[in-house]
Amino acid sequence: MVSAAYSYLGSSALDDGLTLQTSGGPAAHPRFFTGFLTDPGAAATGLLAVAEVARTRYFRPVSPASLDPVVTAGSDRLRFESFSGCCGVYARMDVLPAGLDGEIVAHGTTNVDVNLPLQRALARVGRADPLHVAVGPDDLTVTTFDGPLVERKVPLPSRWLRGFAEAQVLTARFDPRAEIGAAEARVLLNRLPASDKSVLWAVPAGRSLRFTSRPAPGAVCLPGAGRLAAFKPFLRYAYVLRVYGPVVSAGNGPVASTWELSMPSLRLSLTLSPEPHRGFSGEGSVLESLATDEVADDADLISALLSWDPAIDVDELATSAGISTDRVRDALTQLGTSGRVGYDVAEAGYFHRTLPYSADVVEKMNPRLAGARALIAAGAVTAGPEVSFVRGGAEAYQVRNASSCTCPWWAKHRGGRGPCKHALAVRMVLAGELAEAPA
Repeated sequence: MVSAAYSYLGSSALDDGLTLQTSGGPAAHPRFFTGFLTDPGAAATGLLAVAEVARTRYFRPVSPASLDPVVTAGSDRLRFESFSGCCGVYARMDVLPAGLDGEIVAHGTTNVDVNLPLQRALARVGRADPLHVAVGPDDLTVTTFDGPLVERKVPLPSRWLRGFAEAQVLTARFDPRAEIGAAEARVLLNRLPASDKSVLWAVPAGRSLRFTSRPAPGAVCLPGAGRLAAFKPFLRYAYVLRVYGPVVSAGNGPVASTWELSMPSLRLSLTLSPEPHRGFSGEGSVLESLATDEVADDADLISALLSWDPAIDVDELATSAGISTDRVRDALTQLGTSGRVGYDVAEAGYFHRTLPYSADVVEKMNPRLAGARALIAAGAVTAGPEVSFVRGGAEAYQVRNASSCTCPWWAKHRGGRGPCKHALAVRMVLAGELAEAPA
């Protein structure tokens, strides 16, 4: 466990306007935006949904979490993001250019205070209520405030920090699978079971979706239907429901998916982990990108080229950096491990963000990567062209084609949650990144 320390000049409040206090980022208390939201009721409801996810533990709900959402200001939009306390739900509200009537005065990412009194006030914002918003305190407040800061230290599981990186890698493999209108979406979502533990599959059927208990080609997994509860208040504003997911086939195991309610000015999305009891942090999607020195060097180069455009153009980055698009994508995965990059399934593109976590810290929170490095350092890896051998304690494991392994981890997950530490160590040795295989 680590602690996240939030320090605010005051508490966010909704009086004459909505003032969202900020903590950390490009400054101690950055100011990103001032102006009006063109759809105030929808924006208030969407922000409440993001905050609700941040304070909820969907699997084994014990005490509420108290994690503050983050907001990223790009060149023409605001993105509010959060993870659930159990790390199984990733929520994001994108306020698009049509939703902003004001000025983005700075770029960057910061935590934002969405406290309980503010949540109650936001719940009273109507569809036609004018809503002036300031993301961050004004200059006068920053320069003259001499009272006590509002500070909170929040116990933060290390797995929550890894979730941003894993969700970015997984959603980058998603494609649009279904789109239904608002009326059909309301009927569909209101009929879903309240249980968080069932795994359903949604299959396009006419103008709506049909749920089954078994996967089929073209289906989208809905793991834990109750985890979409934060969506329901936003239904009265949405124009369309879109669903995204990876390719599946008959006999497929549970996979992650993204469910998105949208309107011209806003998009609210919930990305669900493959099973209700599985947080994103354990998926292992980022391990190979973390393991190579080439990707680390590429990530440094790409980091210097990133801008705050609404979407990151992979082809343009490849041309500017003089490397292939595949290497650019691997570098973006590496940057995602420290929160530098997110992925927008609606636009099928990456976006720039800067979370206050370093790549070194996130790397240390991946025990399989640390285990692989330890095996290499101990000379436990004998790499071969097809079959490699890895000593682990009193056992010796066979790794075939740097993929399948005879260890208990592989027997349990069959590669569904990334490589085991033995396969990862073999891949690193074969790539010649850290050490040569012993004779």
